[in-house]
Amino acid sequence: MTMMMGRGFRALAKGLALTAGLVAATTGGASAEGAAAKQLFGGMKLPSRAAPTPYGFYSKGCIAGAVAIPVDGPTWQAMRLSRNRRWGHPQMISLLERLSRDAPGIGWPGLLIGDVSQPRGGPMLTGHASHQIGLDADIWLTPMPDRRLSAKEREDMPFTSMLKENKFLTVDTKRWTPAHAKLIMLAASYPEVERVFVNPAIKKKLCDTWTGDRSALGKVRPIYGHDAHFHVRIGCPDGAAGCKSQAAVGAGDGCDKSLAWWFTDEPWAKPKKDPNAKPPKPPRPMQLSDMPKACAAVLQAPSPDSEMAATFGGATAVSALAAMPANVNDAVPAIAAQMPELPDVVPIPLPRPAGY
Repeated sequence: MTMMMGRGFRALAKGLALTAGLVAATTGGASAEGAAAKQLFGGMKLPSRAAPTPYGFYSKGCIAGAVAIPVDGPTWQAMRLSRNRRWGHPQMISLLERLSRDAPGIGWPGLLIGDVSQPRGGPMLTGHASHQIGLDADIWLTPMPDRRLSAKEREDMPFTSMLKENKFLTVDTKRWTPAHAKLIMLAASYPEVERVFVNPAIKKKLCDTWTGDRSALGKVRPIYGHDAHFHVRIGCPDGAAGCKSQAAVGAGDGCDKSLAWWFTDEPWAKPKKDPNAKPPKPPRPMQLSDMPKACAAVLQAPSPDSEMAATFGGATAVSALAAMPANVNDAVPAIAAQMPELPDVVPIPLPRPAGY
């Protein structure tokens, strides 16, 4: 008991010290003056100990109470582990596991899972503009091998583009298979999925060749990149008042003029430079003050005891973490005052059921 109390006091002291630093950051304190939000969120190793709640928009927000997908599962393997981006809302992690379980039924052996979100979401040090609220995930267009990859292989394995080299927006039929199409359409078929982003050439390939149910094809959206992976986005969870929804996808399969535009010169043309114009100033990095107010509290909230304590487990979309006080949207000092009331020990998730 004495040891537990000591651990609790040390955790509390650490949390209060972090609070002080973040209060300084939000009030212009010299210790964090000018720190970009990506540095603050990118430096967090564990999520907040909180009820799972997204705040803000996919490209400008954060997540409280994120959980991690296990590095390995029966039908998935997580990639690029050094990035520490296996974290998301339990509904997102549950969806990834469901998709991985369903994939072998359509001829895809399992998923290689790329970036989901950082432990507390927010802007990333490198890469994505979105993936900030735990409701986005990348899935490689490379099937899972029939063995467990080493940590080094997960870092070094190259991406495999589905496009032909030196040929504009054309799918390479030597790499693209019907199973690729089935996997993307399977992901789009789930009702909680709002969008699946793919390269415009992949969208066109689906438009031209998909002969199954096309009702979910409109969810598959063309966007730059996404030729070696596809990006799944789910909607804001029910009751998440601080989560900003994206406009609904319009009617139809999306195989229309909006897709044809990607195959013109316009979206790919470089902007014309005015020789008399002054060089533009570099864009100002997103600051914590630019983000939803709750993100300051998410950033300074205490962590669970370990990564294991915040790893998703079981077959239902439930949080592995203890609940935060309901007033998580209060100002930073008010959240700090609640810290002594948080539990010292975070329960470990239940083990995964046999045969899951």
